[in-house]
Amino acid sequence: MMISERIFVLLDRKGMTQKEFSKQTGISQSTISEWKRKNTNPSADKILKICEVLHVTPYELLAESTVDKDGDMDYVIALNEKEEVVLEKFRNLDSRQKERLLGYMDALQ
Repeated sequence: MMISERIFVLLDRKGMTQKEFSKQTGISQSTISEWKRKNTNPSADKILKICEVLHVTPYELLAESTVDKDGDMDYVIALNEKEEVVLEKFRNLDSRQKERLLGYMDALQ
């Protein structure tokens, strides 16, 4: 996964818009949009500020195995088939849908 992809995963996890991210980092919105559109990475001089705003270490942002495409930490857990299906479907929901589903689950318990 590219650094820019990790940035967008982290933004999504934090519920931060590109506009908010732009204001906090001082990086123009057009530059941030270009990362996504052209699938390019930020320049090295911006990494520390990005890490500061996203509350991650440079290692977490730059390491290939730290954050996967779903924004989860890289670790192994044994699941049965049904649990895998549920987890995969949950990961494909947007944040609002995830919150609703968690609410339903709370109500079922």
